[in-house]
Formats: sequence, C-alpha cells, structure tokens
Amino acid sequence: MDVFIIRHGQSYNNALADMSERVADPPLTQKGVRQADRVAAHLAGGGHLLESERGNGKPLLDELHCSAMARALETARPIGEAMRLKTQVWVDIHEVGGLFLDHGPGGGGHGADGGGIESFPGKTRSQIEEEFEGFVPNGVDHDGWWRGGREAEQTGRGRAIGVAEKLMSRAREDIRLGLVSHGDFICGLLKALGDHLPSRGLWYDHHNTAVTRLRLSGSGRIVVNYMNRFDHLSDDLLT
Repeated sequence: MDVFIIRHGQSYNNALADMSERVADPPLTQKGVRQADRVAAHLAGGGHLLESERGNGKPLLDELHCSAMARALETARPIGEAMRLKTQVWVDIHEVGGLFLDHGPGGGGHGADGGGIESFPGKTRSQIEEEFEGFVPNGVDHDGWWRGGREAEQTGRGRAIGVAEKLMSRAREDIRLGLVSHGDFICGLLKALGDHLPSRGLWYDHHNTAVTRLRLSGSGRIVVNYMNRFDHLSDDLLT
C-alpha cells in the first residue's frame, strides 16, 4: 500500500494574529482554497508520482479519506473532484483536541471538561451530504460527530496508534490511499507508524497542503518516499 498524507489548506484559525478570535471548526481562507486547488491539480496530473511510475497509466489515488473537520472536507473536495473519487469521511483522523473553544477560567463553558471549555458537535451527516456532494460521511450521525469536549493529548496519540494499526492491516493491498488530515495528528500518526514514543521532542512539520508519501508492506517495513513536499505551491501560497 502507498499512503499519501496531505495536510489541509490554510484555515481561518491558521491565519489569525489574535488567538482569542479562534472558532471551533474553521473553514479555509481564500489562500487555503487556492492551496487545495493547487494540490488537487498537481496530484491529478501525476506531480507526486515517483519517476519510475510515470507513464504506467495507473491513477495516483484509488481511495481518498478525510477528517470530518470543515478545513479537511474543503481541502478534500477539489482533490476528489480532480481524481474522480468519492471521498470517505474518516472521523478518527481529526485534529488532536477535537472541536472545542477554551474560554479560560470562569468562561462559562459547558463541555465535558467543564470550566471554560465549550464543546461543539461539528457538521452533521445531512450537512456533509448537502455541502459536499459525493462524500460518504462514515461515522457521522445527524447530531454531528464530536461530543468529547477537549480531547486530551494522550488520547489523540492513542487514536493515531489505532489509525496506524488499521493502515498496517491493509498494507498488503495493492492500492494508493490518500488521507487529508491535520498537522498535529499527522505528526502523531507518523510517530505511531514509526514506533516512536509520542513525545514533543520530535516534530514532523507539514506546510498547508504538503504531501508525505509512505510505502507500507505486509512484512511491517515502511519506506518513506518523501515528506512535507510542497512543490505544487508558489512562494506566495506557502504557509
């Protein structure tokens, strides 16, 4: 199995100077939309193929998965359209922390953590079906997909281990799979696949819409073809 891990485009929160203005489920900025269009065109044109694979007629991706967060859905949309693929929502690849806002002590939040933490359900199944034609909203019900307050960092790391195990269970399949996910979760997933301790001392950086490609084999061997590749972006779009 070949896995193409793609970080979402620049989001509203990514571009903020004042973190107090953060929103729980930010959409893409105009720059983020342009980044998503660029990576979609680049992938569809075979721009991330290895030299030995060019001209063999095989599509770059056989499956496309994304998290249920708005910025990942919006990034996956042009990729799926360009690759003529139905996008599968995979809730477990959402960003570490989930959907929440931290209003600080005494902020009146009502999430699972109490205090100043306010939890949000995220997009519902019907909203995804209406806004993102052709998407398959696996794991999303009509009340949304998130009810966890603020997810603990160690819980997010455990989730990354679970996703890594699911990927490795399919490693013998001759497919190319795309994942549209988030910076912190991607870092945790790479650590899980590489059997690294989930410490903050090692960080795998990814620019918005950067691509990392891995080759997974049934023997457990993982080959890193490239990481944080962003040659589809011009300097003015690099974030």
